Amino acid sequence: MSNPATIRIASAVMCAAAAFAVVAQDKKAPAPAPAAKAAAAPAAPAKQEMAAGAHTAMNQSDLKWGDAPPSLPKGAKLAVLRGNPGEAGGFAVMAKFPKGYKVPPHWHSQDENVTVISGTVFMGAGDSADKKTGHALKVGGYSYMPAKTRHYAIAESEAVIQIAGQGPFDVTYVNPSDDPRNAAAAPAAPKKEEKKKK
Repeated sequence: MSNPATIRIASAVMCAAAAFAVVAQDKKAPAPAPAAKAAAAPAAPAKQEMAAGAHTAMNQSDLKWGDAPPSLPKGAKLAVLRGNPGEAGGFAVMAKFPKGYKVPPHWHSQDENVTVISGTVFMGAGDSADKKTGHALKVGGYSYMPAKTRHYAIAESEAVIQIAGQGPFDVTYVNPSDDPRNAAAAPAAPKKEEKKKK
């Protein structure tokens, strides 16, 4: 049998040699060419280039907020932190909700990770927005919803949340009448003709 101390020393030497080789390789490698400017995406960060694979760092003051997509009820704002939620691949966004904002029961094809940045958001699982089945998440609170888990959210105060996951990010409402896209697609009611005065 081998001596454990000898095995530990040999492992340490091999790790050190591998680390040295990586550092030496990095010093020899040419600097990567600057990435091309990403295509303009709605609600993209104002002061940050978001090249694929590039380090990204920003403060909330750097974010460019825009209206949330039509799959969410009106009133929410969205800022893209990384990636494109509408395409395959990782993404992170922040969503800003006014007090009382509700996202009715819905589900996503992919897992969803939510962290509360400010305010309080009530989140629960199920086919109806029943506070008996959820939690009031305060600043720093976290919620993980596996793909196809039916869930809902209610902003108990003005709130900002961060959503991260794999795209494409979709929203399917449990009750199709809750889907704001259906309301937008519905034809306008015909106007009543005014009675002609005789």
